[in-house]
Amino acid sequence: MPHKTTLTNHHADSSICPKEHKYTVTGKPTHPDCPGRAYTRAACTCGWDFQCPGKGYADEERKRHRTTNPKPTPGGPKVLRDLLRLDAE
Repeated sequence: MPHKTTLTNHHADSSICPKEHKYTVTGKPTHPDCPGRAYTRAACTCGWDFQCPGKGYADEERKRHRTTNPKPTPGGPKVLRDLLRLDAE
């Protein structure tokens, strides 16, 4: 099963900032009830975890980590054909 990476924004009290809370390009919240994004956390199902104040940097680290995860082994009929191949060479 392939690993899954997620990116979540958090308020200063560690609560998750919902996707409905939009921000300006400078990072200020436009939603009236949002106290603002304090940090962004990137996490993977393999146990890797990264957090920093910058959303862009956390996303770059998440993408970089995804390249280090092993690719899932293919399954199904092609693998069976390769295993059962009888080449007359």
